Amino acid sequence: MKRLWVVVGLCFALVALAIGARAEPIVWQVVNEYPATSIAGEGDAFFAEAVKRKTDGRITVQPVPDAKSGLRSREQLKAVTDGRFAMADTFAGALGEEDPVFLISTLPFVTPTAAHARALYEAARPLYEQLFAARKQKLLYVTPWPPSGIWSADRITGAAALRGLKIRTYDSTSTDVFAQVSAAAHNISFADVMPKLEAGELNAVLSSGDGGAGRKLWTRLPYFSQITYAIPLSFGSVSLDAWEKLDDGTRAAIEEAARETADHQWDAMVGRVARNYAVMRDNGMTIDEHPPLDVVLALATAGTKSLIEWHGRAGPEAAKVFEDYRGKLPH
Repeated sequence: MKRLWVVVGLCFALVALAIGARAEPIVWQVVNEYPATSIAGEGDAFFAEAVKRKTDGRITVQPVPDAKSGLRSREQLKAVTDGRFAMADTFAGALGEEDPVFLISTLPFVTPTAAHARALYEAARPLYEQLFAARKQKLLYVTPWPPSGIWSADRITGAAALRGLKIRTYDSTSTDVFAQVSAAAHNISFADVMPKLEAGELNAVLSSGDGGAGRKLWTRLPYFSQITYAIPLSFGSVSLDAWEKLDDGTRAAIEEAARETADHQWDAMVGRVARNYAVMRDNGMTIDEHPPLDVVLALATAGTKSLIEWHGRAGPEAAKVFEDYRGKLPH
């Protein structure tokens, strides 16, 4: 009888250990080059809270913003594929060398409003999902950025003033566009912008300058031209290796959290530009909401040329995206 109770005790201990093992939370770090106060950084925090709530704490998502991972956006994608991080929230413009289709949301003057940007995303989403799957990842959510404009050391008073810009761009297409109209255009990760501004290598930046990103820029660049160049996306993705370790119920809960996050991020765009502008003006910035017509025409001409070249590289699937996009355009 004594031996029986010993065996029963051991069984209970093993069961308790198994329950404890199952209860051990899974931690996913999500790396992001941009500050926690940017719209993308806030999206990561929202997703982390939604996952915690919907999985009863079984999954913990830890945002790692502001390039604290040591990675730039273009490096994040491979880091998740290689299993160095479970998740990344990656700016689309940095992924053009992987595939030109990643650049759909950053194309010049294609999405004048957030509604247009969402319609373009919905048309492109199946293609985006294929691109991530091919890199052993699952696309969970996206964040739209406020429209990109030109931050500059001097006011852009006309097309001639563009010729004096040494501008940071954020993808191959924007580099092509601004190379046609400025003194120099360089595709530079956002985390590397401030040292180059301080060294005098740049006097302008193409960016929305959202949240904490703007706080860095206005210390050097007191003028902003609202050209509504693009409404680019950032992609929140998870490695398939981490994803496939989860049970069906947990995956369903995380997918629900991802849908909530995406909807929240699109809703967050409402009024965001006005709030950003108010903060920028409070910090001494001058904002040209209606840049000179010759500036707009010069950029539109350059943008059309670069857009045609992009279509040639991206292929027929990307062309089909734009056909679908036209069908989804808000009326």
